Amino acid sequence: MNFHQLIEEQRAFFEQGGTKKTEFRLAMLRKLQKALCSQEEQLNEAMKKDMNKCPTEVYMTEIGMVLEELRFHIRHLKGWMREKRVPTPLAQFPARSFVSPQPYGAALIMSPWNYPIQLCLEPLIGAISAGCTAVVKPSAYTPATSRAIARILETIYPRKYVAVVEGGREQNAALLEERFDYIFFTGSPLVGHLVMESAAKNLTPITLELGGKSPVIVDKTANIKIAARRIAFGKVLNAGQTCVEPDYLLIHRDRKGEFIKAFQSALEEFFPKGDMSDMNTIINEKHFDRITGLLDSGKIVLGGETDRKRRFIAPTLLDEVSFDSPIMQEEIFGPVLPMISYEDLGECITYIRKHQKPLALYLFTEDIAVERQVLEQCSFGGGCINDTIIHLATSHMGFGGVGASGMGSYHGKKSFDTFTHYRSIVKKATWLDMPIRYRPYTKRKDKMLRIFLK
Repeated sequence: MNFHQLIEEQRAFFEQGGTKKTEFRLAMLRKLQKALCSQEEQLNEAMKKDMNKCPTEVYMTEIGMVLEELRFHIRHLKGWMREKRVPTPLAQFPARSFVSPQPYGAALIMSPWNYPIQLCLEPLIGAISAGCTAVVKPSAYTPATSRAIARILETIYPRKYVAVVEGGREQNAALLEERFDYIFFTGSPLVGHLVMESAAKNLTPITLELGGKSPVIVDKTANIKIAARRIAFGKVLNAGQTCVEPDYLLIHRDRKGEFIKAFQSALEEFFPKGDMSDMNTIINEKHFDRITGLLDSGKIVLGGETDRKRRFIAPTLLDEVSFDSPIMQEEIFGPVLPMISYEDLGECITYIRKHQKPLALYLFTEDIAVERQVLEQCSFGGGCINDTIIHLATSHMGFGGVGASGMGSYHGKKSFDTFTHYRSIVKKATWLDMPIRYRPYTKRKDKMLRIFLK
């Protein structure tokens, strides 16, 4: 595929103005909505093949979230598109001031493998709502799902509007050589640096959705049964291959033994008779070897079973882990949870603040003072009090990182905003032209300016 020609086709199509029309945008959103509903079975099969993902989890974390996002955009798009009148300073009288939303143009959306449907299509919804064209680049690590997404989008959209580019690093690099009007990237911080460098060559605005080591704190007042169950959910989901997974556990020393028992009970509840055959597998052998290598970072108190043949790692709790252990030096991205005991909450806060800002933080407590202390002293992308993961599953709040965990946010109106430039416009009346701003400047004009511009 000639990428330069493709992008020029998209830019020409955008310049015709059709993508900016309200009814066009709504029609394109509804097309995607209809296609997802009709192709759910095909997507389930693809995800089973790529990651052994069960249909319920596919719907809960992928298709269902995308459909809810589509419903939200369809419901609110007309309101988002309206010009918004704002107050006009007295010094600019007589005039009317307003903010006018304008699509950026040709967008590039680069998505990862861990949630290949959701993380590909949710940014696309924002681009469509904003009135952009888009080149979508799914991950080569999930080839069956990538192909299924390509078939869906190629069926419902012409490539001059939405095009799918399949492939690996070669295609990624070639796309980043081109000039886009906006780049939306989800992936690792390492690749995020390269994407940002490429965007800088053309001063292209960019959103980076990255990752990092997201801590979970369980204090001495926490409901341990609920904490263990919800943390286990966050670790088992997608086999821990989630950018906002609870990466490591900081637990009050007095509650650790109780937590281990409750965590085991939660896993027994999730997997009756120990049957984990429908749990997600690790994406490839490279990541399987990396994660299994981290199991030596502490004492295995739960789990630890592995099956290289099907790239399976059982949910695992590690005890006797230190801050210097290998597992604490990188994002785990797997179903292994290292535990570190603490006595003083200040130790946890100090450790978190000394390291790169995480994409998520989770706190389990019944103490409002502890909640306020953590929220006020720790910087992170988003998170939950007394739960994990679920803060991103809403169209009413933006989702994104801060610092090394990313820049920019999306979901709901934030997705529309991401692909939109808001023009500030003043419409000045012509029936009066105040001379105060024109030369020659005088003491009288200076006095009047100071009255207007206090």
